[in-house]
Amino acid sequence: MKVICEPKSEDDSLLECSELIRHCRAKNLYLDLRKLESAHNRKRFSVEAFNKPGVVGGHCKLDRDYLKSQSKHFSELQSWYGELNEYTETVFKPVKHKRKCDLVITRPTIFMKFDSGVNMYHHFCDFINLYMSQHINGSFSQDINIVMWDSSNMVYGDLFFDMWSVFTDTHFLHLKDWDGKRICIADGVFSLLPRMQRGMFYNMPLVPHCQGSSLMRAFSQHVLHRLGVTQEGPKKDKIRITLLDRQTKHRNIVNQNELVEELQNMPGVEVNVVVYHWRNMKIADQLQITHNSDIFIGMHGAGLTHLLFLPDWAVIFEISNCEDENCYKHLAAIRGVKYMTWEDNDLVQKHNEIDHPALGKPHPKFCDYKFDVPEFRRLILQAVAHVRDHKAYRQPHEKDEL
Repeated sequence: MKVICEPKSEDDSLLECSELIRHCRAKNLYLDLRKLESAHNRKRFSVEAFNKPGVVGGHCKLDRDYLKSQSKHFSELQSWYGELNEYTETVFKPVKHKRKCDLVITRPTIFMKFDSGVNMYHHFCDFINLYMSQHINGSFSQDINIVMWDSSNMVYGDLFFDMWSVFTDTHFLHLKDWDGKRICIADGVFSLLPRMQRGMFYNMPLVPHCQGSSLMRAFSQHVLHRLGVTQEGPKKDKIRITLLDRQTKHRNIVNQNELVEELQNMPGVEVNVVVYHWRNMKIADQLQITHNSDIFIGMHGAGLTHLLFLPDWAVIFEISNCEDENCYKHLAAIRGVKYMTWEDNDLVQKHNEIDHPALGKPHPKFCDYKFDVPEFRRLILQAVAHVRDHKAYRQPHEKDEL
C-alpha cells in the first residue's frame, strides 16, 4: 500500500492505495454528493460526478503526481481510479469539523462496485474480493457498513441477498442513498474489484498444474461457518451424488431420467436431484446440500460455482462444458477439488439447437444434450473411485476402525 495523501496529525485524513488504485484505505474521508444527481443517471459506474476537484478529499498532504500516474487499469470494475483521481486536499478536517458534514459515519465502511447480482459466478467474484479485502484490512467484523458504489437510478437485482449476512449484520447501502449530502466517513475501505486484470477468480491466469488455493479454501470455510452449514459425512457405505437440474431454456439433459435411474441402480450410491432457485431455496440451504455432496453433477452454467463449497474429497462433474473448457476446470483447480467432464464427443448428441442471438449461428450453449448411458456410468465409477481413495474421505472411517 502506498500513502497517497499523508496525515500530519492524528485527526487528519489518510488515503493509501495498492498499485493502480485497485484497493484503498481512507481515514476521515469527505464525499460531497450534492451534485450526484442519481435520479437522472442510467450509468451505474458513471465517474462524471467525481471528475472535478472537491467531490472526494480529505485534510492531508496529497501526492497528486503519483495519483495521476496510476491510470493504467482505469475501468469500471478493475480500479477505483475514476472515482479517486480528483481526490482533493480540504482546508477543514472531515469528521472533526462536523458543520461541514450533513452526515458523519463512524462505523467502518466498505465501498464496493458490484458485478451482476443475478449470476452466481459473477456475483461470487464480488464476495471473494470482499473477503480478500477484509484480509488486507485485518478485520472480519460484521459490525460494518457495505456501500454499493452505484450512481444510477437503476434497481440492482440480487438473487444471493442472504450472502451479505456473512460479511455484515445490516443490509448494504447504496451510494445514491446519500445523494444531495456531504458525507464524512471516519474509516473507509475501497474493496478489491470483481474484474481486475490478473485478479482472483475472474481474469486469473492459472499456473499449469496449480491445484488448491488455501485462500479459496479459507473463503469456502468462512462462508460455510457464517451461514451455519455443517458437514454430515462422509458416509462410510454411501457416496452422495447430487445432480443439478437446470430447468432453463437451454443446456438441459434430455435423458436426465435415464441417467438418474442408472445412478440409482449403482451399489453404494445415494442420489439427489436438486433445483436451486432463489425463490424456493435460500443460499444457506443450497450450500447445505452442496457441501454434503461427494460428487456434484451439472451442465455448464453459473450453478457450478457451487463447487467452491464442496468438501475437499469431492468431484465436480461438468457433464458438458459446452466448449468453454477452462471456466469451471480452473475454478475447481484453485478450490482444490477434482474436476471431470465428458470425454467422448461421439457419445453425446445435441438437441433443440437454435442460433446464438448475437452470432446468428448455432452455438453449444444454446441447445440441450443427450448422453450415452454406459459412458456416463464409466465416468461416474471413476469419480466414485477418486472419492473413496481420497485421504480426507478415508480418514474419519479409518479412525472409527481404530
